[in-house]
Amino acid sequence: MDLESVKRNLERKEGTEIALSIKSMPSQVYDSLILYGLHIDLAEPGRLICSMKVPPRLLNTAKSLHGGAIASLVDLVGAAAIATVGPPSTGVSVEISVSYLDAAFVDEEIKVEAKVLRVGKTFGTLNVEIRKKTGKIVAQGRHTRFLGLPSNM
Repeated sequence: MDLESVKRNLERKEGTEIALSIKSMPSQVYDSLILYGLHIDLAEPGRLICSMKVPPRLLNTAKSLHGGAIASLVDLVGAAAIATVGPPSTGVSVEISVSYLDAAFVDEEIKVEAKVLRVGKTFGTLNVEIRKKTGKIVAQGRHTRFLGLPSNM
């Protein structure tokens, strides 16, 4: 692929129908785009299990669950799992590592399980695993969040 083709593939042009639609979206729409349709099946201190059917909006060009959507599930469900152990803030991500092991396709049921490994004064670390209903692992993620320091002000 030549450089112009790469550029055309990544840039979204002003004035197109999709560009106008994107510009009219409210702020903070991204989390809702990823999480819409997610159900919490189990919530306990340090652990969350959620499920959802893979929606068409989260597919890549190969028609499987997009890697960015998987990473976002690791981030968002991971933050919620941190909240179950009670720190004052779920903080911000400082590291996310995802191993993509299998594909999930539209309308396939997936389970997202987040387990908190440790929450300290400033950092929280957890694992997130995404599986198909069959038990086959789609992805495994490791996530570290900076929980913030108390202010002296």
